[in-house]
Amino acid sequence: MNDVARAAGLLRAGELVAFPTETVYGLGADASNPLAIAKIFAAKGRPADHPLIVHLPDASHLERWAVDIPEAARELAAAFWPGPLTLILKRHPSVLDAVTGGQDTVGLRVPNHPLALQLLREFDGTNGGANGGGLAAPSANRFGHVSPTTAAHVSEELGDAVALILDGGPCAVGIESTILDLSGGEPRILRPGMLDATVIGAVLGRVPAFGGDQDAPRVSGSLEAHYAPRTPLQLVATAELATTARKALVAGQRIAVLAAQPLIPEHQNLVWRRASAKPAQFAHDLYARLRELDALRCDLILVAAPPADEVWRAVADRLRRAAAGSK
Repeated sequence: MNDVARAAGLLRAGELVAFPTETVYGLGADASNPLAIAKIFAAKGRPADHPLIVHLPDASHLERWAVDIPEAARELAAAFWPGPLTLILKRHPSVLDAVTGGQDTVGLRVPNHPLALQLLREFDGTNGGANGGGLAAPSANRFGHVSPTTAAHVSEELGDAVALILDGGPCAVGIESTILDLSGGEPRILRPGMLDATVIGAVLGRVPAFGGDQDAPRVSGSLEAHYAPRTPLQLVATAELATTARKALVAGQRIAVLAAQPLIPEHQNLVWRRASAKPAQFAHDLYARLRELDALRCDLILVAAPPADEVWRAVADRLRRAAAGSK
């Protein structure tokens, strides 16, 4: 039996399996099994009302999980699935409340990773489609912490809470999917990702708005504090980074700095890591860099704030939430 077949068997038996996607590693469970879903929340320490995203083998499974599906959803699925786009749609009556956080919506996507797709197809096919072919799979880490982008990250974070970890190498994108709400009126992005509003707008015929009002669905990764290292993280404008670093060093702190260039001379209490000036590469490296710097057990991590451009929106979002979560 190969690892994928074994993983599918474990999932059918109600166990947790971590698997790679193009964004981050997911902690997978049979989305139709309430006991398996409960294991996700226990392993992560995740709030019970925080919804999960269901991963599907392909877009033909939409009707098993959603109703009143707008044509825009089908067009976006055709354009971007498999890929880093999650669609929020009206839930099918059979979808578990534990998956949706008790809401009338569900988040769905088809991941763009060969191992993930192989697992999803095996899981669906070997059970005759009886479970809807869906795997609930939030990031495979403790709730609120830095997301994992390698199998080693999952093992370090969750250990024996996972029955099996499928190792598909480092994730290609490195941060979570764009979440687009199509459950109400105008399309709106509730979580930015590397699939940006302009690209989505080219398919929709209009650029979607950002954020939601008080009636917007709750979605994964939308809490103010999230993606956080254990070491306090401070997001600093590049022009102020050198001054902030010097003040911390004078105060006797040991600091780690993530920036494109070293802005002050070498110091025994300073660790500097280069950050890419390209948003896609920065996103790819971000969580691995934060985990690396967190492991140094410094007093403070300083990160140069990215440019205020649309292409940096998703990176800026993760860094802002990481800073809030590490205080």
